[in-house]
Amino acid sequence: MNGKNTSSPKKALAFVGNNAVPIMFIIIIAVCIPISGFSPTFLLNEIMTRLSRNAFLILSLLIPIMAGMGLNFGMTLGAMAAEIALIFATDWQIWGIPGIVLAMIISVPISALLGLACGRILNAAKGREMITSYIISFFMNGVYQLVVLYMMGSIIPIIHNNVKLPRGYGVRASVDLTRIRKSLDGVLAVNIAGVRVPLLTILIIVGMCLIIVWFRRTKLGQDMRAVGQDMEVARAAGIDVEKTRIISIVISTVLAGIGMVIYLQNMGDMATYSSHSQIGMFCIAALLVGGASVDRASIGNVFLGVILFHTMFILAPRAGAVITGNEVIGEYFRVFVSYGVITLALIMYETKKRRAKAHMGAQLELEQREEEKR
Repeated sequence: MNGKNTSSPKKALAFVGNNAVPIMFIIIIAVCIPISGFSPTFLLNEIMTRLSRNAFLILSLLIPIMAGMGLNFGMTLGAMAAEIALIFATDWQIWGIPGIVLAMIISVPISALLGLACGRILNAAKGREMITSYIISFFMNGVYQLVVLYMMGSIIPIIHNNVKLPRGYGVRASVDLTRIRKSLDGVLAVNIAGVRVPLLTILIIVGMCLIIVWFRRTKLGQDMRAVGQDMEVARAAGIDVEKTRIISIVISTVLAGIGMVIYLQNMGDMATYSSHSQIGMFCIAALLVGGASVDRASIGNVFLGVILFHTMFILAPRAGAVITGNEVIGEYFRVFVSYGVITLALIMYETKKRRAKAHMGAQLELEQREEEKR
């Protein structure tokens, strides 16, 4: 009985330790909901909108984690490819579902090429994939700016003046996607108790989840899991480690491109030079809020993270305005939290990793002593 009683608090403490970030967000949301004064219907509508907008993007992060490459900040490359594709679709004036499908098709080869280059660089930076992918995204942002600001209209043909800058080349700071806006979300949309559910978008997201579950059971998926657990053991088993790692990044970047098209069709407007800049940071923050770590993430973490992270995004400005009389403080709060969550999660992961390493070292030392005694 005493053993059971003592083990229960230990299990509870372990659960809290493993889920500190989601628990912290649940507490923040529970405090902010009554302060904000939002109605349940409004909140549910906003959460459903953000779930359909962001979930596919966050799902693109799961494959590299499975392959042991950590959080792929390089997903921003896929977002850039999607923006280039949407610029072409807008210039060619292909609207609605055909325009969305065309943008997805155009984004795939661009994303694949960028993912291939990114994967090759990350193979040369084993053990430092996250910071390397983060810096790659900054570098490629410069290349993207060059293409969009100078090459489009001068080298790459752009027909319509409402897309080009008045000087005759370069793309305007904002691309109007009004005639594409919610084209996907509007198909099969249903109203349940006052909450608008974009059924087709949700079905696409669910389909992607099923594909990920299936993919994990394939030969390639098993190879990625083996590489993620131990590269040297995987190499000894005959797996081409470098190729497998590159494939994981290519898949992630392509999915991020498709996800960015879904995201921007929901927004109905594209800030040409900044839409992609924070997308990787916010997607990774949402995944970590859902309880994921650098080396472990599930589909459940994706959905929990979207709900918690974006509920906080909805509530924080209003709660900040009510408490302080200044809505800007609430905006600062949510930006601070989004970066703080990543920092906290990475510190916790590194602390656990060091503790586990120290524990394994102590066990090994104890075994060696016992061997010496014998």
